[in-house]
Amino acid sequence: MVNCCGLVTVKNKPVPLKSIAVEVSVQGHVATVSSTLQYENQEESPLEAIFVFPLPGEAAVCRFSAKIGQTEVVAEVQEKQKAREQYDDLLSSGQQAFLLEESDESPDVFKLSVGSLPPGEKASISLDYVTELAVQADDGLRLCLPAVLNPRYQPQDSGSGGSALVSSVPTGSVPYSLSLSARVSSLHPICRIESNCPLDPLNYLNTEKTQATVSLAAGHQFDRDVELLLYYQDTHQPTAIVEAAQASAKPGSLMGDPVVMLSLYPEFPNDVMSSMTSLGEFLFVVDRSGSMSLKSSTQWLRCILLDTLLLLLKSLPMGCYFNIIGFGSRYESFFTKSVEYSQKTMDEALQKVKAMRADLGGTEILQPLKHIYSQPCLPDQPRQLFLFTDGEVGNTKEVLDLVKANAGSHRCFSFGIGEGASSALISGVAKQGGGHSQFITGQDRMQPKVMQSLRFALQPAVVNISVKWNVPKGVSVTSLSPPIRVLFQGQRALLYAQLTGKVRALPSAVMSGSVTVKYSLAEQPVENQLSFSLKPAEDTGLTVHRLGARTLIRSLEMEERQGDGKKKGVQEKVVELSVQSGVSSVFTAFIAVHKVDGEAVQGPMLRRQVPTPSVCGYAKQQRRCKEMILCRYYVNIVTVLTICCPVPSDLDCPATASNPVKDPLLQLISLQKASGSWVLEAALAEVLGKTEEEVAKPKPAQVDQEVWATVLALVWLYGFKMEAQEEWQFLAMKAVSWIQSWHLKFWPSSNLIGNKWFR
Repeated sequence: MVNCCGLVTVKNKPVPLKSIAVEVSVQGHVATVSSTLQYENQEESPLEAIFVFPLPGEAAVCRFSAKIGQTEVVAEVQEKQKAREQYDDLLSSGQQAFLLEESDESPDVFKLSVGSLPPGEKASISLDYVTELAVQADDGLRLCLPAVLNPRYQPQDSGSGGSALVSSVPTGSVPYSLSLSARVSSLHPICRIESNCPLDPLNYLNTEKTQATVSLAAGHQFDRDVELLLYYQDTHQPTAIVEAAQASAKPGSLMGDPVVMLSLYPEFPNDVMSSMTSLGEFLFVVDRSGSMSLKSSTQWLRCILLDTLLLLLKSLPMGCYFNIIGFGSRYESFFTKSVEYSQKTMDEALQKVKAMRADLGGTEILQPLKHIYSQPCLPDQPRQLFLFTDGEVGNTKEVLDLVKANAGSHRCFSFGIGEGASSALISGVAKQGGGHSQFITGQDRMQPKVMQSLRFALQPAVVNISVKWNVPKGVSVTSLSPPIRVLFQGQRALLYAQLTGKVRALPSAVMSGSVTVKYSLAEQPVENQLSFSLKPAEDTGLTVHRLGARTLIRSLEMEERQGDGKKKGVQEKVVELSVQSGVSSVFTAFIAVHKVDGEAVQGPMLRRQVPTPSVCGYAKQQRRCKEMILCRYYVNIVTVLTICCPVPSDLDCPATASNPVKDPLLQLISLQKASGSWVLEAALAEVLGKTEEEVAKPKPAQVDQEVWATVLALVWLYGFKMEAQEEWQFLAMKAVSWIQSWHLKFWPSSNLIGNKWFR
């Protein structure tokens, strides 16, 4: 049987890629990843192997080499078309050559061509890249090693062409293996390292626990991307790294000067952060393409359609506007235009959510985005766009350009669903749209991540951001990063800059600098400052330089695209910077040439597509907070619930088809009204583990039934669901606000918060 994907030869011989070994070196917030791919030609003719594979969208590929026998050939960076022509010429003349190039459509897809391997020959291909570690909702640092590359949907009317061919197989059929080891170093103690894949035990290398090693357990099945989550003590400390220049580079060039990387964690004033906005137009753009149903129908229906959208809709503030748009090869909106949030519109939306299916064809994000951007923004209602998708598109750069062109009219928060979601797309739309990105894979709970993004969306927008550098006389600063457009409480902002001048000649007394970030938040001026030493670090392997170069290259590439190639000199500047720094770009490629003792490889050459795997197919702690104090005002409810409301027993019962386990938290959330209140009813009593009579009987005569029900719900949340507080905090805020409004309506002269019961 011949496989049309080129996975085996006509003689049923395996494809030439035999194994992948990955070594990771993490220094604080950045990582260097070295991958070695072992090839062997087991056929009787010379062979060309084509391997299309994913890399993180923010990665900077910085080294590529090939080892044949005992000879290692290090690739050089050339202009892409020139490199392609040289590769073809070499293969035509029977020479061995290796070509690595970035996809024209998406910066997270690469194609490796291994050319003219003689029969029986082995080759070892090494690929190095550097990348930043993304900060997660729980303050972990995420390193993702993409092992899954899903086929990217290309709209028929897209002008893109020449996409790299992706040959994919079911995950259990991948004919090569993966091993991974990581060494982690940090200025702060390493608390733990977690993964979505089995790991061998963590091994600390010193008593301070600032260095450790960990490895991927044997037997990885290529059924998921490999995630490492690193947890340090004091993760949110601002840091600065000044990296020494490359000794062989010319002073004044990027590689010939020191480069500084700043990790900033803005801290907003507490009085400002306590006042979340109640305004906004919230647009939830949900992927309903066929690929979403293939991810996992259970995960899709449960996590997206029901749980997450339910939580989001229940958490929206009164006074805002919203709409939900589903998309595939076409798009559908719940409402013809955004509607004001009320009990009626919320109920209508929830009914439509229950009917949603992943049935709209291919993944075309561009058209629904164009439709959204064509609609005028509502006065005094800042537009907040939440995008949920598996990221399987082939026109990533076109989508990013559209989002950037409309960045002034909205903020975009993106969520990558499932294995193989395009990091270039998910991270890119959030970056260009001034928002925040999240990835949800495996058994991840989506709700905490979505609620973190909602919290960011409800924060007052930071405006008038400026950055001022203060360095000694004789030293100048050239920014490599685009201007900071967005800041969120507790989220990292990265800046790269080139330091020009005689930095090394500075006396030690003045070997320091500082950077000041000023901005306005809720019409209040805020200033954050970080001081740092200018003494360069010598042993960083030029990681900071390469990340800085990558940042500048990406900015220039987008500038060139937005100018339709008409802006003179931009492409040439990218090529020059890419060649100088050894960092990949869309206009360059790596090429390595190995001459076989001056003799041409004999025989007709075969081409094989190497397959890439694809995925088808009672915490009793009570905090002294306003909500709990408010509840105590209404007689002794805490005592009542502590005695009368055990955790519902159905949590311990096995699920069956006829009696599935119900999540009491989601049940409680579904019962809350848009205003923030609950109704005293049998369904609420069921969540509390009692009958309606048992819940209603302790109610004081002077307390309204709806107030009583709302207070009971709040106490239950704080008594039994503190571990999930991040998910229900906005529901609790709405409930408290509603109780306060009700209290003032009937006792306008009474100060509830200043009442003696609160002291």
